[in-house]
Amino acid sequence: MEIRWLEDFCALARTRHFSRAADEQNITQPTFSRRIKLLEEEMGMLLIDRETLPLSLTPAGKLFLETSEKITSLLKETKEACLELERVEAQKLRFATNQSLYLSFFRHWLEGLNTQVDIGVNLKAAAWDGRQLVQALEQGQCDLIVCYWSRENDLLETLDGPGYEHLSVAEETLLPVTALNAQGEPKYQLPGQEKSPLPYISYNDQTMLNRVISSHLLRVVQTPHLLVVNENANATSVKAMVAEGYGVGWLPARLLDTSLDARLIPAGDAAWHIPLEIRVYRACSNHHKQLEKLWVEIEKSLRC
Repeated sequence: MEIRWLEDFCALARTRHFSRAADEQNITQPTFSRRIKLLEEEMGMLLIDRETLPLSLTPAGKLFLETSEKITSLLKETKEACLELERVEAQKLRFATNQSLYLSFFRHWLEGLNTQVDIGVNLKAAAWDGRQLVQALEQGQCDLIVCYWSRENDLLETLDGPGYEHLSVAEETLLPVTALNAQGEPKYQLPGQEKSPLPYISYNDQTMLNRVISSHLLRVVQTPHLLVVNENANATSVKAMVAEGYGVGWLPARLLDTSLDARLIPAGDAAWHIPLEIRVYRACSNHHKQLEKLWVEIEKSLRC
């Protein structure tokens, strides 16, 4: 049974005339009559008394009309509600960022903006690597991304070219950290020794931070002696492994701000610190009505 058959039946019950009901439904009378016949065959009974003038409903038809009106009315209301929900969702700006920025920066930063723009946060993005974030912006799956930036991070080369725009909204520092040993001293200390390399909790090679750290370690004066014992996709996992004493790892400074962090101390001096920017990117071709409004508010916040 098709919904349009019910709508046809309601139209016929109102007009009591096949031709006028067909006009109301914007179909030909033969097509309309055939659909009413199909409805009756589906129900297994006559719903229209064709022997009266004007047409009338059979007792079964009167009962069926009540149900048909309820169904078509509910369907119309549901469709309108879905369209309104779609309209509201279309007004939202879709943000995506990685897990560590969600936890350490994004919400506080967004709340500090003087804006009434409705923001939709894609929490699935927390599991994406850097390349996936870039692709999401390229393919229009989000309106903005917030990410770490460094000159050594070639994953963002596309977004630093024509067709994209960015704002640098904050500075960040990657810090080498270690757990304490039983004497309350650093369990591991950079640069380590060639004969006894430090166990290293690293990021995997698909992440932005892995490329930044690797590039920095090639430039430091002292050669680091590290042995990768674990690779992770996000900083919170690195943090948990380091806190349990499994090795040394680099973490964004903003992520070191909970009671767990009392167990984490520097594993090296400032020579091992890695400066980063936090940037927000958008595609110039995106003409979302709310995007320019938010972009202006971000620019204002940077001038304060």
